[in-house]
Amino acid sequence: MNTTTLDRVPAGTTGGGNRLGRLASWCYGHRRVVLAVWVVVLVAVTALSFVFPGVFANKFGGGHSESQRAQDFLKGHFPSEAGDSAQIVFATADPVDSPSIQAAIAQDLAGLQGLAHVAVIRSPFDPGAANQISRDRHIAYATVQFDQTTDNLAKPSIQAVVDQARRGARPGIDIELGGSPIAKIQKFAFGSSEGIGLLAAIVILLVAFGSFIAMGLPIVTALFGIAISFGVIDFMSHGLNVPTFGTELAAMIGIGVGIDYALFVVTRYRQALHDGKTPAAAVVASLSTSGRAVLFAGCTVVISMLGMFLLGASFVYGLALGAISAVLLVMAATLTLLPAVLGFVGEGIDRVHLPHLLRKGEGKAAGGHSMWWRWSRVVQRRPWLAGGAALAVLVVLGLPLFSMHLGFTDASNDPAAQMTRKSYDLLARGFGPGSNGPLVIAVDIHGVPNAPDTLTRLQSDLQRTPGVAFVAPPQLNTARDAAVLVAIPTTSPQDPRTQSLVRRIRSKVIPPATSGTGVRALVGGETAAATDSSRNFAQRLPWVIGGVVILSFLLLMSVFRSVAVPLKAAIMNLLSIGAAYGVIVAVFQWGWFGSVVGIGRTGPVDPWVPLMLFTILFGLSMDYEVFLLSRIREEWRRTGDNATAVADGLASTARVITAAAAIMVCVFGSFVLGDQRVLKLFGLGLATAVFVDATLVRMVLVPSAMELLGQANWWFPRWLDRLVPTLSVEVDADPVEVS
Repeated sequence: MNTTTLDRVPAGTTGGGNRLGRLASWCYGHRRVVLAVWVVVLVAVTALSFVFPGVFANKFGGGHSESQRAQDFLKGHFPSEAGDSAQIVFATADPVDSPSIQAAIAQDLAGLQGLAHVAVIRSPFDPGAANQISRDRHIAYATVQFDQTTDNLAKPSIQAVVDQARRGARPGIDIELGGSPIAKIQKFAFGSSEGIGLLAAIVILLVAFGSFIAMGLPIVTALFGIAISFGVIDFMSHGLNVPTFGTELAAMIGIGVGIDYALFVVTRYRQALHDGKTPAAAVVASLSTSGRAVLFAGCTVVISMLGMFLLGASFVYGLALGAISAVLLVMAATLTLLPAVLGFVGEGIDRVHLPHLLRKGEGKAAGGHSMWWRWSRVVQRRPWLAGGAALAVLVVLGLPLFSMHLGFTDASNDPAAQMTRKSYDLLARGFGPGSNGPLVIAVDIHGVPNAPDTLTRLQSDLQRTPGVAFVAPPQLNTARDAAVLVAIPTTSPQDPRTQSLVRRIRSKVIPPATSGTGVRALVGGETAAATDSSRNFAQRLPWVIGGVVILSFLLLMSVFRSVAVPLKAAIMNLLSIGAAYGVIVAVFQWGWFGSVVGIGRTGPVDPWVPLMLFTILFGLSMDYEVFLLSRIREEWRRTGDNATAVADGLASTARVITAAAAIMVCVFGSFVLGDQRVLKLFGLGLATAVFVDATLVRMVLVPSAMELLGQANWWFPRWLDRLVPTLSVEVDADPVEVS
């Protein structure tokens, strides 16, 4: 094919004024410029991210909770106590108070004096620090108090403390460090999970297309968008609270949706070529049809994730904006970069192929009486049996969610080789699991004449409280208008009993001890902050779910001009998401197949995960809903036969939905193989929901329910038709048959 034919876009191929058609035409005709712009942006953003690296921190508190007020109080009255602390744990062969060991520990701690941001060092041999030496005298810990919170501490400052502390390690003295500052600098394996997911996607695309070039286009398109989003997230982290796993989470979502979006466009492009169109016209046709569906789907995912802003937590804003940036960039790459690259590929998209897998497009005849058409007829002949069986499976999978315990996990869930995990295990062995999450009680005694008596009574009442192992004597600030007590629970920070203890101290211990004295006490610390955040998320969950469901219902009603279709979609989406919740509870909280997943220990479900899973999954499920129902509605409007429309619509879309879902399942599921528990949990939840949604829901529940509803599927009262605006989603007449 000559260059002139490739470069020139025939008049009239822009889809009758379709904006995406005109965009495709421009990108095709200026493909060298478009490609150059993307490459320049990628290089520039990547270079800037090296100059201004990201500042990530797992700071899950904030807001106006009691724990945050306690933190603010300590910052004002105990400047040296306002920062976060780290623990240096010593495990010794000889007793820690033997002269040689004591001298070695003292020498090690002396080297920390004067390091940047180190405010106070509390040695286990300081007066009143006997509680920092275990009963068997073989484990002790020192506390390094920083003058800044973890999110404000530079990594080099934390690393200097770690390097100096570990210089004292020798035969007979094992040294490990823990605490949120140490967790900030820990390195997790990044790239292996993503690589496995990409490899699986390559295999699926190669089987679906049979062409190496067609397989590579979605991969390259997604990687361009993801690579730029990494730099964007780095920039965001300087002004937003972005957790350390924010980049990996964005990569998980961006790779999954990015490959799928490009898949839809490439399949439509190949089909247009096989139908006799020129490459220029095929590019315009692919963007005018499948491109519009991609734009709608991507915007729906973004809108759904904006529901995360209803949570009122700063770290969730960072996670949400990071994921949104990844989705927007891969969508932009699909709508601009991909048409440009297709311009270079032209008719050679199938030139390098696997002979036994390459199948030419079937054009308008795609579907026919295919396997999926026959499957739909099987389901439609026995809709009650098929629908009931699928519903029963979803209900069984979702049952564990009713015992879901929301809470932030502690370092006991870190990989066994991580320093924070080793420190946690040593502290738990020597002092009990609660030593890893002390409760900090900030006490305001300004203007209280009998403050010492009240503090003594408060300490005594705390010590007698079930679930409290030890209470350190109160410490006064220099102005003697504030005090701080530290209480060590008997249970670990992630244990539900610790959350109950926090609530019990606040409601039943502090009020009687301080009533009528003028003393005000607030329970803070990282464990209390996690408790407050968990409760806040649990309270906001119904609002997030309700907002997203109502929004999706209105959106689908505007597109499909039906009441039953969006109502059915909302119910089925809730069922598939509920099944995902049930699976993650069974695995991560109950421990079922825990050794297979590699979680090590059971624990609660991080409270933000169900909320973010819900918003993302609702957006992703809308993709499949739109692709499937658009074709069903098109057939129904053409034939007026509901049963035939369902069968033909399923036959035309099932192949690509299956391929797209398989890619997402592999990408999301690959994160289960990583070493961060929160990403394992998130990956398993996403993979489960997508798998269930693309199989049980789309292939069984949808055809059975639509068969039972019959013509009622398309009932839409006239008065509602006048009130609801009309949204049009143009999809390929045979949009998604992977040939």
